[in-house]
Order: sequence, then C-alpha cells, then structure tokens
Amino acid sequence: MRMEQYKTVLEGGTGEIVEKKSRFIATVRPVKNEEEALAFLEEMRKKYWDARHNCYAYSIGKNREFTRCSDDGEPSGTAGRPMLDVILGEDIYNVAVVVTRYFGGVLLGTGGLVRAYSKAVQEGLAGSLVIEKKKGISLKVTTDYTGIGKIQYIAGERQIPILDSEYTDKVVLKLLVPDAETEAVQKAITEGTNGRAGMEKEKELYFAKVNGEVLTFED
Repeated sequence: MRMEQYKTVLEGGTGEIVEKKSRFIATVRPVKNEEEALAFLEEMRKKYWDARHNCYAYSIGKNREFTRCSDDGEPSGTAGRPMLDVILGEDIYNVAVVVTRYFGGVLLGTGGLVRAYSKAVQEGLAGSLVIEKKKGISLKVTTDYTGIGKIQYIAGERQIPILDSEYTDKVVLKLLVPDAETEAVQKAITEGTNGRAGMEKEKELYFAKVNGEVLTFED
C-alpha cells in the first residue's frame, strides 16, 4: 500500500532551547528503518556522552509500524511521549529525534519538562528540511517530431516536469505525472497527437518540490 502523499524529512537539522539553565538540544534525522534509528541514537549518545539525558522518539513505516520513544531517566511521560506527540502532530514519517539535556541545576517539574522537550523538537524540525512527497509515475512518451510541440505544450500547461528527453529518429520524453492526473494527461496527449504518441508507464515513484526544483524518489 503506497500512500498518496506524506511528509518526511529530507535533511535533518538541530535546534536548541534553554529553560532555567538546562540546555535542550534536539537533533533530527531522516531514517528508513529501525536499524538506522538505533544507530543514530547510539551516535548521539556517544556525541553527548556527558549529558544527563538523551531522550528519543521515532516513527517509521507507512503505517507507523516502528514507533518508539524513551524518557531516558526523566520522569515517566515527560520527554519521549511529548517528543513523539510533536512528530505525530506534524504528521511526519520516517524520522528520528534525539533531545539531549544538560541539567542546569533547577528542577522544571513535569509540566515544565513536557513543554521543554516539545519545544526542543519543534526547534529541531524548524532547523530541518521537511518535504511533502507525492505519488506519481514516470510516463514514457514516444512520438515523431510533429508531435513534440504539442506534448511539450501539454506538459507546460499542466506543470508536468520532463525528467528526460531523447532525440533520434523519433522523440522519447519521460514525464513525471502525479498519480491523480495520469488518465487526464494520457487522454490529452492521445487527443493532441491524434493517437500517434505511444505511452508506457515506466515506474511508480514519489516526487517533491524543493526550492523550485523537482526531486524524485524510488520509495
């Protein structure tokens, strides 16, 4: 089951807050599986070996099959769960977050801890590149030179990126078509070229627009 679209992290980042002299450092990392999440957690524990706590939360899989969190010695329910709640609330998939706490000598109380860990994760996500992946296909279109202008016009009008083009005795274009528009695009190309263009669904993929550029993903 492939999701139509989902939010995830393209590039992880960090965020930091200070509450009553305690430092909370959030590190965010995209992860594909639980092994990557656990390796990331180990990496953070080594990096911040002298910290009082390294609390974590992660959610992996299209159905959030691997979703875990840990308070790492903080009072139960004051760190890991609030961190996870931020991830779930933002509806982000395949992400792991570690919040490192350097204790400042002042107790924050349970409410203060919940707020601090939640805020740290929000800062970490703000420092990361969060993208929305949408489901699409690579549509291979084969045409003669008389049909090329019409196909390029249809692609431009519908804002469909051309992933690749090949010019020999015929023209082969690979179009990135959102799932929901596949039938309409195929119909427009068939009508626009009087049925002369050959079309073949090459593969399913996900795509995202990042800073005006279209990126494709095989997941």
